[in-house]
Amino acid sequence: MIELGKIQTLTVQREKDFGVYLGQEGDDKQSVLLPRKQVPEGTKTGDSLEVFVYKDSEDRMIATTTVPKLQVGETAVLPVKDVVKIGAFLDMGLEKDLLLPFKEQNHRVRPGEECLVALYVDKSGRLAATMKVYPYMSAESPYKKDDKVTGTIYEISETLGAFVAVDNRYFGLIPKKELYGSFHLGDVVEVRVVKVREDGKLDLSPRQKAYLQMDADAQMVLQVIDEFDGVLPFNDKARPETILREFQMSKNAFKRAVGCLLKENKIRITEKTIEMI
Repeated sequence: MIELGKIQTLTVQREKDFGVYLGQEGDDKQSVLLPRKQVPEGTKTGDSLEVFVYKDSEDRMIATTTVPKLQVGETAVLPVKDVVKIGAFLDMGLEKDLLLPFKEQNHRVRPGEECLVALYVDKSGRLAATMKVYPYMSAESPYKKDDKVTGTIYEISETLGAFVAVDNRYFGLIPKKELYGSFHLGDVVEVRVVKVREDGKLDLSPRQKAYLQMDADAQMVLQVIDEFDGVLPFNDKARPETILREFQMSKNAFKRAVGCLLKENKIRITEKTIEMI
């Protein structure tokens, strides 16, 4: 059976002036056209060709020797070429662009934007893209604890945290307790593997281990104090919400940074403030 949206090896069944018809060896009931401009020189009946099968603008199955950026069931980051009434069109590396329907978007995309999508066959039998990529992620990553990885944020949950497609294909989660900073759908993040769960999914953090992160946090605290003209209007007993708002870090991280600055004699703490020395 010829598979839509997949790279497959098919046999040349017959030749025409406008191309060749391909099919499964020994099956003459189903065939697909490979246009003449795509036919390798010297191709003859009985030869095997590796092709990708999709549908043309007239909804007919057609083959191409061009390798697309993804196949059905796979994920990839694709550029948005245009936005129309029914959705957005993405460049998947073929002559025909790929439709990303509005209902399959997790946010409204714009021309020129790049977005992480999966390729699927819709109810009408056409290839389409979806930004709801969770079902297409794999739990079989090669990573271990403390590895640094890169991924794309594809979902943000107020209760769980930010879901990350590590390498755009593996399950990853920045738990809510690690979400210090500003994160948005589509952001590409560099994170650390905190834990590999029993099911293979990755727990992630945008921060380094505490002893490595402390110096960077201390510099951040100094920078913010400087922005307050050298006097921070609260001390290390401030509410976690205040610290998060001003420093994008946890209270524990803030106190470690303040302790580091105290030892270096760069600040002093009063009953109501932290002052730069």
